[in-house]
Amino acid sequence: MLLVSISQLLTLQTSPANSRPRRGRELKELGIIEDGAVLCLGGKIVSVGKTKDALRDPSLKKLRRKVIEIDCAGKVVLPGFVDSHTHPVFLSPRLVDFEKRIEGASYEEIAEAGGGMRSSLDAVRKAGKSLLAGKILAALHDMAAHGTTTVEAKSGYGLTVESELKSLEAIRDAASRWQGTVVPTLLGAHVVPKEFQGRSQKYVEIVCKDMIPHAARRRLARFVDVFCDKGAFTANETEQIFEVAVQHGLDVRAHVGQLSETVVWPFLRFNPASLDHMDHVSEDDITQLATSDTVATLVPGANYFLGLKDYPPARKFIDTGVPVALATDYNPGTSPTMSMPMAMSLACTQMKMAPAEAIAAATINGAWALRLADRKGSIERGKDADLAVFALDDYREIPYWFGTNHCEITVLNGTTPRVL
Repeated sequence: MLLVSISQLLTLQTSPANSRPRRGRELKELGIIEDGAVLCLGGKIVSVGKTKDALRDPSLKKLRRKVIEIDCAGKVVLPGFVDSHTHPVFLSPRLVDFEKRIEGASYEEIAEAGGGMRSSLDAVRKAGKSLLAGKILAALHDMAAHGTTTVEAKSGYGLTVESELKSLEAIRDAASRWQGTVVPTLLGAHVVPKEFQGRSQKYVEIVCKDMIPHAARRRLARFVDVFCDKGAFTANETEQIFEVAVQHGLDVRAHVGQLSETVVWPFLRFNPASLDHMDHVSEDDITQLATSDTVATLVPGANYFLGLKDYPPARKFIDTGVPVALATDYNPGTSPTMSMPMAMSLACTQMKMAPAEAIAAATINGAWALRLADRKGSIERGKDADLAVFALDDYREIPYWFGTNHCEITVLNGTTPRVL
């Protein structure tokens, strides 16, 4: 596959010496090539440069009859988006929550009306694996339609050993039928289920002694996630779960600071790939994070959908030197969006990130948040052929046109299931 005459090719190439997530001014370095070209072979990128140089490449002449050429004149090409925080294992939208929240109902009132997380739990626990896999696969296709090529997918709407493993199996089945890349995460510690209210430590023991060992043994998860916040799990419980995850060879990440402030620097000893949400965070923690390679993954879609006035302090993170990523937080309760461009638009308008910063946060730093930066997140020789083609004149239009989809072609590991 050869993409030629690209008006703006955003490579996000980095020097071999810079093997860390991007931070500060680096977020604005997009490596733009005008009249660019990308040659892909066997699912990998084999050359990147100017169109005139690509057409003169001797290796291309040998392959010319086999190469699919795509004219990208007047278009923007960038790395496929890396959506590093999603919750796709659910069956139905939470419309009761949506309506009741608009009316000003409390969480308890929503639950009494048949909404809340309990409705998602009941449905997932009862559903068959094939039904769940079908729902996940449909979501992955929709994400690809918006330019996403790599997706982190969490369990977390079962909260029993059986249903959490079933959810991870469904993620694996869906991933096997999708051309993109899926990174599975065990979120058994999403909330304390109702049957364990007042006995959270007992549930933590189940996560540690049953869920994590089974998921690790069957290679169903790459990460273990914990929702560490008010009404969910404590910092001490989070550390217990992290200890066991690391012992079983799994990387860790966490939801932190969405509802209230939690001191996060003690978690850094576990080398978490990412700490997500981060709406409430102290100056001291921001300073500590700036010295680490842990990515702060911001999910402004949740703040938007919940009608919150305040958003994560993206500017403070960036200006202090914390590596920042963007994700959709796709889920039925608080962020039902599959669009990374929408997340980027919110990042620009509500968190005052520059368009270039939003691009880097949605691509290369998302790859760092999943520990896939050696394969994903930039357009460089040897990396996976994950590309998004936008029918726009300027990359800044991607977050500018909110609520619309200008992605015309998505290349996932060298294949193009979506070409309009």
